[in-house]
Amino acid sequence: MSLVEGFAVTHKRYVPYAHAHYGGNLVDGAYGLGVFGDVATELSIRTDGDEGLFAGYSSVEFLAPIQAGDVLEATATLVRIGNRSRELRFEARVVCRAEPDRGSSAARVLAEPLLVTRATGTVVAP
Repeated sequence: MSLVEGFAVTHKRYVPYAHAHYGGNLVDGAYGLGVFGDVATELSIRTDGDEGLFAGYSSVEFLAPIQAGDVLEATATLVRIGNRSRELRFEARVVCRAEPDRGSSAARVLAEPLLVTRATGTVVAP
């Protein structure tokens, strides 16, 4: 286990078209928060040997849209260790994006990942 500030876990996932709810294949912001929950769970397992419980977010910023066909990279970083609480910093970036104008399955790797969501939250270890 790695209970040290600065410890980080990263997940990558493809955003399926089934999750698009709005015009332009936009995905709701809650999708990114769900990914943050998953990466926080792995971080909790690695640091405390338990999935932990997510207590809440102290800040959430939606900086750019997530779209169906994106490849999303989400990172949780341990920034503060309490007796049972763990404060985490989250960042989600789009690393690949669909390009439907070029064809139904066309996509590209972004030269620079696009920061789409940033948040701070607290998980509680048993």
